[in-house]
Amino acid sequence: MEPDFSALDDYLDAVDADGYLVDAASDDSTQRYLSGFDAPDPFTTLYTPEGTYLLVSGLEYGRAKKEARADEVRRGSDFDMRGKMQEYGRYEASARACAEFLDEYDVESVVTPRRFPLGSADDLRALDVDVTVEERDVVTEIRAVKEDEEVEHVREAQKANERSMHAAEDLIADAEVEDGVLHYEGEPLTSERVKEEIEVTLLREGCALDETIVACGANAADPHDRGSGPLEADEPIIIDIFPKNKSTKYHADMTRTFCKGEPSETVREWYDLTHEALNAALDAVEPGATGEDVHDAVCDIYQEAGLPTLRDDPTAETGFIHSTGHGVGLDVHELPHVSTNGEELEAGHIITIEPGLYDPDVGGVRIEDIVVVTDDGYENLTDYEIELVVE
Repeated sequence: MEPDFSALDDYLDAVDADGYLVDAASDDSTQRYLSGFDAPDPFTTLYTPEGTYLLVSGLEYGRAKKEARADEVRRGSDFDMRGKMQEYGRYEASARACAEFLDEYDVESVVTPRRFPLGSADDLRALDVDVTVEERDVVTEIRAVKEDEEVEHVREAQKANERSMHAAEDLIADAEVEDGVLHYEGEPLTSERVKEEIEVTLLREGCALDETIVACGANAADPHDRGSGPLEADEPIIIDIFPKNKSTKYHADMTRTFCKGEPSETVREWYDLTHEALNAALDAVEPGATGEDVHDAVCDIYQEAGLPTLRDDPTAETGFIHSTGHGVGLDVHELPHVSTNGEELEAGHIITIEPGLYDPDVGGVRIEDIVVVTDDGYENLTDYEIELVVE
């Protein structure tokens, strides 16, 4: 995959900078995307319209030469890091090596991401390098539009995601109800036990996640409550899984709401309304529409039913109290925004659509699919049934 960085070239030209500089490990998605290299410790990537250049430790040098998307890879020893450390100490030595590295490519001025290390920026400025923070997140804007290979990476992660969701749903389906609590193999079925099943399934599929959401009843009324403790019958259980493929580093994201037993009339109404809102939002997805257009489609459904939304009331604490979605890729939350002031959608954007309703007296309901915007609409990358009651 060879990304098109012409927009970055144009930006550097507009701000009269020689290059774009990143100082981070590859868990920073801008670093990963720009360098094409995966390393656990911070390294330096310099992008210029003439080429991409890496400055790495000796430990990573051999692998970077083989794996990185770079025109040239340099190491600290090329700039006498050992001698500099003895003379100046670690931080100034690193800055001096970086300044010499920049000088070799005739770079006197750089733009950096907004989260560029403050110490590194100050040290380079002290060595007469012009360091400016970017005014807009250009690389994130570039990587928001996915190449075909990236779409396939997300599709693969989503298939694994669906297998883990099936594993979770199967646990709930196989549970018995005792005194209003779900039991599995003689023990209370807990949020923690379902999360374990999800995580084990994902590991077998080559994916991992730091955490997931399995929230029941009142816990589900907080959209980001991870959930804990025994799962109850007749209550909505929100399961939101957002794994990362360990090889490609691309994410997926989906949510389903399940109920073992008999949901309340309000939960059933909310579920049907949320399914309607999902479909309305999907109908609004096409190139040229904005994320705000899609968000408005959801808010219209909820407000017509008399339920509060943040669009109508920014102080609302119940009802629809989050955005409709977000971009997904190397980060699980990235551009574009599918919300108020959301950007224009382009073919290649991968976004979630996740309407939901919340009230501690009722619980929570959320349904989430992940789609890729196409030239004439969208393709839904999610292939999972939407059904509330688990039997």
